[in-house]
Amino acid sequence: MTFRLPSGGHVDRDTLLQFTFDGRVLNGHPGDTLASALLANGVHQVARSVKLGRPRGIMAAGVEEPNAVVQLEKPFPEPMQTATTVELYDGLVARSLSGQGRLATEPDPARYDAKHLHCDVLVVGAGPAGLVAARTAARAGARVVLVDDQPEPGGSLLGSNEYLDLKPAVEWARAIADELRATPDVEVLDRTTAFGAYDDGFVLAVQHRTSGAARQRVWRIRAQQTVLATGAHERPIVFPDNDRPGILLAHSARTYLHRYGVVLGRRAVVFTMDDSAYAAAIDLADAGVEIPLVADVRPAAPENWAAACAERGIEVRAGAAVTGTEGTERVTGVRVAEELIPCDTLLVSGGWTPAVHLFSQQRGPLRYEPALGAYLPDGDLPTARVAGSANGTFDFAGCVREGREAAAKAGAPAEVPLPVSDARPRELAPAVAWQIPGAESEVDTRFVDLQRDATVSDVLRATGAGLTSLEHVKRYTTIGTAHDQGKTSGMLAAGITAEALGVDLADRRPTTYRPPYTPVAFAALAGRNRGELHDPVRVTALHSWHAEHGAEFENVGQWKRPWYYPQPGEDLHAAVRRECLAARTDVAMMDGSTLGKIDVQGPDAAEFLDLLYTNLMSTLKVGRIRYGVMCGVDGMVIDDGTVIRVAEDRFLVTTTTGNAAMVLDWMEEWLQTEWPHLRVFATSVTEHWATVALVGPRSREILAGLAPELDVSNDAFGFMAWRDAEVAGIAARVCRISFSGELAYEINVPSWYGLALWEALATRGITPYGTETMHVLRAEKGYPIIGQDTDGTVTPHDLGMSWAVSKKKADFLGKRSFSRAENLRPDRKQFVGLLPDDPTVLLPEGAQIIETAHVPKPPVRMLGHVTSSYPSAALGRTFALALVRSGRERIGETLYVPVGDEVVPVTVTESVLYDKEGTRRDG
Repeated sequence: MTFRLPSGGHVDRDTLLQFTFDGRVLNGHPGDTLASALLANGVHQVARSVKLGRPRGIMAAGVEEPNAVVQLEKPFPEPMQTATTVELYDGLVARSLSGQGRLATEPDPARYDAKHLHCDVLVVGAGPAGLVAARTAARAGARVVLVDDQPEPGGSLLGSNEYLDLKPAVEWARAIADELRATPDVEVLDRTTAFGAYDDGFVLAVQHRTSGAARQRVWRIRAQQTVLATGAHERPIVFPDNDRPGILLAHSARTYLHRYGVVLGRRAVVFTMDDSAYAAAIDLADAGVEIPLVADVRPAAPENWAAACAERGIEVRAGAAVTGTEGTERVTGVRVAEELIPCDTLLVSGGWTPAVHLFSQQRGPLRYEPALGAYLPDGDLPTARVAGSANGTFDFAGCVREGREAAAKAGAPAEVPLPVSDARPRELAPAVAWQIPGAESEVDTRFVDLQRDATVSDVLRATGAGLTSLEHVKRYTTIGTAHDQGKTSGMLAAGITAEALGVDLADRRPTTYRPPYTPVAFAALAGRNRGELHDPVRVTALHSWHAEHGAEFENVGQWKRPWYYPQPGEDLHAAVRRECLAARTDVAMMDGSTLGKIDVQGPDAAEFLDLLYTNLMSTLKVGRIRYGVMCGVDGMVIDDGTVIRVAEDRFLVTTTTGNAAMVLDWMEEWLQTEWPHLRVFATSVTEHWATVALVGPRSREILAGLAPELDVSNDAFGFMAWRDAEVAGIAARVCRISFSGELAYEINVPSWYGLALWEALATRGITPYGTETMHVLRAEKGYPIIGQDTDGTVTPHDLGMSWAVSKKKADFLGKRSFSRAENLRPDRKQFVGLLPDDPTVLLPEGAQIIETAHVPKPPVRMLGHVTSSYPSAALGRTFALALVRSGRERIGETLYVPVGDEVVPVTVTESVLYDKEGTRRDG
């Protein structure tokens, strides 16, 4: 019999929820899981086994549950859900399963989405170790994300009645969570399961949401450091008929008691190999359950625990084991030696298996610990460390200490005081025994994996067939391949296999843990990606200033970049005209921080860049800068930028904003697959630097005032050179680069100081300008934008950049393709300028170019298309850039561009339309 205590637990007793299970209408409360509500209503049998059809009951209280898999019918069908993780809600309809579930035949009305999140420290698990780690990191000023699969924090504390710092442990946990939620730059994600951990601090988590449009959300979290405080799973014990309803894990019974107020029976036997089960025996006895016996397989019982049991009239029998059970729909008795002890509940504890899944998914090495009978993390990873029970530490003081130390290793000073617990310490080491032998006739009823109906005989059959690898035994027996992924059965199967083979588990590699840690719906993985959910929203260190000063933004790659800065009464064209005139006649500045920046260093860095770029980089002197073009193997331009030589073996490569990740990936592909002999390392440093472009005739004057120790004369600081200097009191790297054709400097400072630099410049009355003005300025000078003025079919020669293709180098990417007949055709599209005969007409970008003034019937021969088009204050007219067949041979010709119902005549010109002599570059 099962009943609910009149008080206690974390459920809301004042509100009644009605749900249906197998056609029966039952009642529960907010805060219940489906499993706790079923148990409170006396429902223990919730399924029948897959192969044998044996009755199965609820065994655990969390994700490790092997039996209680149900079909949810309303409000929408969801197959194969674990009753222990389904939060109860009014109107829920579920049914038990005998094997597989049923897929939905109607469209799922729910929504799913995904979101990106970045942080300094990610903590997985809100138990004692995780809470202390998160609080330590948050108080150190780190950006923290705390992820936990439960609706409330506490972890194992939710299943206890312990006190911390003289108050209930659950209140201590809530207080820390409330502190974290109130801390800036801290995100607490409850009901969120981290199911996949990958290289470089990338973690996937799925959140079950109770509000908002999306029912589930996948979080894509990128963390500099991760603390895995994922806890441990209590192991069952293998003995004859160990699968009957009414047999539960000891700590799970304690959880149902303290968290949900559910008392599982009237008379319970406890069978253990570990001290932790004694707490369950004592708590249940205090709740009115008769506990006739605690059977402990160890030769001696823990003295203090045994004394506490004796005070409650509980017999403790050391060296005893349960050798079988009786009952049909529910256990009615257990056999200890030759004695049959009547009971309606059997609580078992075979020790604990640390949840090392996420650590192992990141290729974290594991070692076997004989004293615990489990695999433990063998050290830390560069971006991850394990704390608490997941690390094999099961006492409270040790867990919280490791949580604080893990946060300290992740870069947070460990100054947070640790709480004091009244929990009883462990007295004896657990016994490590994988099964309780029975008669030969009972070998097929000693269940190892309850979900798969896999028994000891299946393991012995596998080893008898010659299988020695744990991975092979897993596949032969299917143990650990069900929805629970062997959380309760994997270690048992490994131990029984080792016994059968007579080998040491320390010499056996454990089975591989792969994502997902828990089942994830395909709908969640394929959820919406639109708006802010489509991609991470990246902003520069200066974003707040731009927003406060009225900037309009555009999306460039993943970045929010200032598009233009409208003043009252200005539209886009008026604002851009004003910004362009400031850059051409006075001084202006732009936030160029989004420019891709890659630090390339190593003894072979110069040789590597020579192979990567079409022009020569190894001859570049320290202190100098060179523009470079990068091509694919087909000879087509894929990116361009500058290369700064910082030292003999170190370069800083810049890329276009949108191609930064692609170029780094391109570098790594060649370094790892084709040129592994090159001693080169490439690292993205885009976000490490804030970059301000200072542009215009007065830029030298402004820079001289802010950096008085820097000689800014042309002789001392020539074009395409860089110098280290203090600018506005900030250590900076100043580059003499111009993407506008004007006298210009790019001032680079660490991102932390970017806003201070910008504000120092702003006080000088400098006009800020955005990306639209940048495009106008560069287009007037004929500078192409890769991806806008190119389309993947354009070579450097097509762009008029033959000067950027080295004739001295023996090889570089794309070199061979330049000699292909296709690339030598005289009628290839070439980069040119276009001037509409009517200087007020703005050609649409993408518009086609034809030869005749009258559009003939299709098909029409297209000569090319407009790639960029702007009105120009400096030219006093509109202009465009285009790719035109044999374009340079057509300079001076009149071609035509259909615009709506009209055909606009245009004159083909050189691509450089402003300051063709380049004199303004030097002021």
